[in-house]
Amino acid sequence: MPYPFLKGHGTENDFVLLPDHDGTLHGDLDPARVARLCDRRAGIGGDGVLRVVRTAAYAAAREHVDPAEAEWFMDYRNSDGSLSEMCGNGVRVFARHLLEEGLVEPGRPIPVGTRAGVKVIEVEGDRITVDMGRPGLHGATEVAVGATRWPAAHVDMGNPHAVAFLAEGQTLAADGPVGSLTAEPAYDQAVYPHGVNVEFVERRGPGHVAMRVHERGSGETRSCGTGACAVAVAVALADGRGPGAAVDDGAGGAGPATYRVDLPGGTLEITWTAEDRVLMSGPAVVVARGTTAL
Repeated sequence: MPYPFLKGHGTENDFVLLPDHDGTLHGDLDPARVARLCDRRAGIGGDGVLRVVRTAAYAAAREHVDPAEAEWFMDYRNSDGSLSEMCGNGVRVFARHLLEEGLVEPGRPIPVGTRAGVKVIEVEGDRITVDMGRPGLHGATEVAVGATRWPAAHVDMGNPHAVAFLAEGQTLAADGPVGSLTAEPAYDQAVYPHGVNVEFVERRGPGHVAMRVHERGSGETRSCGTGACAVAVAVALADGRGPGAAVDDGAGGAGPATYRVDLPGGTLEITWTAEDRVLMSGPAVVVARGTTAL
């Protein structure tokens, strides 16, 4: 039977949204269905699927979130149908949908449950800011594309990331050392037994970087919100601007470290606060709706 869907994106990281408020429409959400929906030629097309379900109605959600803390749960799946803990661009699109459908009260913080816990979102016009929580810092690792290897920072933003800095003179261009990123970069499978999102970073100036990403389960995407957060954290650490050594705010206090992160699909602003919280700000839009029987 046909069922409703919506299509949205955050900095061109695009998603199929499936309203399933009481959790009865899609059951366990078959991975094969997710893959069909995300197919860009035979389906709707997307980097992943966001099921919109009430936390209290979905047993798997209640394993991660107390319904009293977040009425709504973002059941996120990668485009290959695999589960993912968190999606930064996706949760902004999710919040935009909740507002547009009148499912949450305008002008108030929006708590959304995820497999990485509750994320709180604030919406001001086109700008949506998510408190992504505290980053997990796990030291150094290594990634490779072909014969080229880079040291990388292991940063957890609710899902795992390996952040590699390009050497001076290297660029993110497709004809550079990173290549097309069609194939998954090599990584230490002992460190990341369930896979990893790999980011490559090019410095553009003070407080300004660019990145490309190969997302676990989705391939190269136009943007990755948790990846941009991991990149900003890794850059801040390299710049000596972590919370324990935050730059002076000009008034004798410890100021936050804020970075502009350029991605192929747009720009995000990431702030690592003196309180060790990572805030991500950027746009999100819902662009289409319809029904499908995929």
